[in-house]
Amino acid sequence: MHDVQYVGRSTPKSTHITSKPHTADMMRMHPHALLLLLFLFSVLAGGANAEPSRELTYKDCHPDDKAVLLSFPESWSSSWTPDTPCCDWFAVACDRSTGRIVGFSVFQDPDFTGTIPSAIAGLTHLQDLFLHHLPGLSGPIPPEIGKLSNLSRLEISWTGVSGPVPSSLGALKKLAQLNLSFNSLSGAIPVSLGTIPGITLSRNRLTGAIPNMFLGESAGRDVYLDVSHNNLTGAIPAEFAAVNFTHLDLSRNALTGDASGLFGRGKELQYIDLSRNAFDFDLSGVVVLPEKLFHLDLSHNAIHGSIPAQVADVANLLAFNVSYNRLCGAVPTGGNMARFDLYNFQHNKCLCGAPLPPCKN
Repeated sequence: MHDVQYVGRSTPKSTHITSKPHTADMMRMHPHALLLLLFLFSVLAGGANAEPSRELTYKDCHPDDKAVLLSFPESWSSSWTPDTPCCDWFAVACDRSTGRIVGFSVFQDPDFTGTIPSAIAGLTHLQDLFLHHLPGLSGPIPPEIGKLSNLSRLEISWTGVSGPVPSSLGALKKLAQLNLSFNSLSGAIPVSLGTIPGITLSRNRLTGAIPNMFLGESAGRDVYLDVSHNNLTGAIPAEFAAVNFTHLDLSRNALTGDASGLFGRGKELQYIDLSRNAFDFDLSGVVVLPEKLFHLDLSHNAIHGSIPAQVADVANLLAFNVSYNRLCGAVPTGGNMARFDLYNFQHNKCLCGAPLPPCKN
């Protein structure tokens, strides 16, 4: 976030009297001219000693931004008063040099109520918008937020907001992080969001399939996607095989089909959770685990085949769970397998070997 700038006051140059008229010369002047000269002298001398005039500082933010804030509903603006500098107002952060409002943040305030005003779109220089853990915040996310062309981070999480995810958010070309988790959002995931490299939509009521071509324009960028704890259905887009995920959480939905294309040597994937879906693919052989992987949860699916021996050799793998599937064959041994116990492999078709019962000869 940006700090409030206290811009120094510039002092106007004082007018200095370099010399006083000689008394004899003054006596020879016309009386009216003498009175005029004395008046001017007193004015100029007084100006030199007066308090310097105060120039406008950017502590009082740009007038356009201040007008926008003062148009917000009273539940948002009750502590703001027009005669105080708005860069000092609650939730506001200003740019150091321009006085434009670039940040608006409210965290963990149970008394913060109402809906998000569409007028917020008037804060045209806003870069960061955070509304977090505000249970009294309700209503829809206004589509006008899609007009905040300078927005780079948007978080509206742990609130009571509802309705659809606005497709207009996809117009925010500078948006790098979108977090709309722990709300009551419903409907489908807009395909337009696929231009955003960091997306968290977890713990909502989203439905439908992950749209085809979603994240198809992310080539060359690391992608973070969390759509867990929703009601999504259908297969994952074929394009996901080419997306450079670093973090992918699709857990606790009703997704189906083959997810083996998400894996592969050389990928940057570090965290993947596909648990509690209905994925059905062969885990053995065709699946090559990325070298940087540290978290892999495939539990509660319909995955078949056997556990790749490579699991024992992925040095960073700290969490591994394939329970509640249809896997068979021997559990790999050695390497980092000592980190995992029965819980990680239970409730499969015919897995055997340590820590499970021995395989039959």
